[in-house]
Amino acid sequence: MHDVIILGKGPAGIQAALYIKRANLDVLIIAKDGGALLKSDKIANYYGVKTISGPDLVALGIQQAKELGIEIIDAEVTGISQETGDVFRIDTVASQFKGKSLIIATGSPRTTIKIPGLSRLEGKGVSYCAVCDAFFYRKKAVGVIGHGAYALHEAQELLPLVGKLTLFTNGLSPEVTFPNAIEVIPQSINAVLGTDALEGVRLADGTIIALDGLFIALGSASSSDLAQKVGALTEKTKIITDEKQHTNVPGLFAAGDCTPGTMQIAKAVNDGMNAGMEAIRYVREKK
Repeated sequence: MHDVIILGKGPAGIQAALYIKRANLDVLIIAKDGGALLKSDKIANYYGVKTISGPDLVALGIQQAKELGIEIIDAEVTGISQETGDVFRIDTVASQFKGKSLIIATGSPRTTIKIPGLSRLEGKGVSYCAVCDAFFYRKKAVGVIGHGAYALHEAQELLPLVGKLTLFTNGLSPEVTFPNAIEVIPQSINAVLGTDALEGVRLADGTIIALDGLFIALGSASSSDLAQKVGALTEKTKIITDEKQHTNVPGLFAAGDCTPGTMQIAKAVNDGMNAGMEAIRYVREKK
């Protein structure tokens, strides 16, 4: 039986684990991968760091946790439940784990689509976060793939900075109204072009649109399905928490991109700190 189990080994999960371990409680991290940060080529808006790649930042966090003696298991979580005595049970593909408290910090994986060349150019001109990467495309030609409110949000973040902004609905009808300053192209995208860096996209009719950056804004999958299994309140794809990362389920906390708000590393670290400290308090009060 672990004192606290954390789902996710990104900034929120690792930060929570560091606080819990230093409080001399037993903590276990379970995660399938490092989340959306693994697709980030450059991070330059985080305190104390000039520029670092997402994978490198994830690796540093994992190394820090392991050096402190925190156990990390690489596994896919298939379900969570509560047993008698408010014990949380975590089911993975191969095993089960139990904890007195649970922190969900699995992030919010960005939805993508299967277009030839897209995955190969992730981090090389293809991005999933306008707030994170718009700065790198000042005065340049940029595209957004999407057709709804999330695409509009990303486009509005990009518009004040980029030179030209094009929205590709990829064959779908727009669900919202986009500003006149944005060119909307309804055709499907046949391929994303480029070898070592993004060069543009080829449309279904063969037209090639030159681009320096391409942002994917198709909405987000979330951890809400797991949270709902134990009765946690969710809104759309996000887990609802208070300002200290408590859910409505005692002993269950959520932190980072799986909760409402800006999807930024700084917020995730703050959430992780709060969730970790509150989990410590919860476990100690139960003893």
